[in-house]
Amino acid sequence: MREPVHGPGGPGEGATSFGVERDPARVVAFSDGVIAIAVTLLVLEIHPPHDTSRLLHGLATLWPSYLAYVVTFMLIGQVWVNHHLMFDHIRSADRVVLFLNTVLLMDVAFLPFAASVLAQAFRDGHGERTAVVLHGAAFELLAVLFNIIWGYVRRDRRLLAATIDEAGVAAIGRRFRLALVWLAGGTLIGAFVPVLGMAVIAAFVPYYWLPIAGEMAEAERRRRRGHRT
Repeated sequence: MREPVHGPGGPGEGATSFGVERDPARVVAFSDGVIAIAVTLLVLEIHPPHDTSRLLHGLATLWPSYLAYVVTFMLIGQVWVNHHLMFDHIRSADRVVLFLNTVLLMDVAFLPFAASVLAQAFRDGHGERTAVVLHGAAFELLAVLFNIIWGYVRRDRRLLAATIDEAGVAAIGRRFRLALVWLAGGTLIGAFVPVLGMAVIAAFVPYYWLPIAGEMAEAERRRRRGHRT
């Protein structure tokens, strides 16, 4: 049971056994910074060839690095988009949300390393299965955390803003649950057929950029109500 208190954020702020509910704006700003650093570090893992006398050949042999860079960058881009999608509808964040988001960012910061391991394994021709599983598992953990955070805030509508109705909440939840299955499937396949596993994970990229129907429907209803007033 939540009771309103006058906390450091001003009158009307809520409190729970997990601490004061805070404006999530700083959470989003900090998260944006961590994600921006992670995607920047990805390109630093692509090292130019040492032998410039055969530069074109040397650049071509770096294809595993290019592949790991593109796939990981686009997947992190999805993490950023979905993080904003989620926090666009979170009105306040208690310590549980702050903790879970911190763990999520810790995983994001690990992704450049996972991408580097993936590229090195495909370049050397050894350890590809382990590398694909490591890479896929890192993103699977992100999917788990997104589901946990969204499941936690949707159980108490006080943590959610009035910008979304139950249909939209359910639509976002379905999209997050799909990520669990899709990434887990790609990771499992990669444990046996690394190239196919990466193909399945990469196929997740174009699908996940599609808009979420339930959320779009709620936005359209708000727009129509605004036109009538």
